[in-house]
Amino acid sequence: MIRSELVQKLMDENPHLSQRDVERVISTIFEEIITTMANGDRVELRGFGAFSVKQRSSRQGRNPRTGAAVSVEEKHVPFFKTGKLLRDRLNGK
Repeated sequence: MIRSELVQKLMDENPHLSQRDVERVISTIFEEIITTMANGDRVELRGFGAFSVKQRSSRQGRNPRTGAAVSVEEKHVPFFKTGKLLRDRLNGK
């Protein structure tokens, strides 16, 4: 599902809301998740899962084309852990 499909589904289920309102709600939710994670905090949506930030330390990598050693800097990456309800539904329980 892409963002526009989500907007359309919410508009179909809530005909009293305009497209602009639905888009604003979705943007606000995503922006809050991004801001919270950028601050290094965790976002938990019960039944769905939890978003967090993991730190990857610096390491020596290899350029696949030349085989030369390359220094890979430390970085932060997003991590998602599924909630029990989502896991159960995916596994047909």
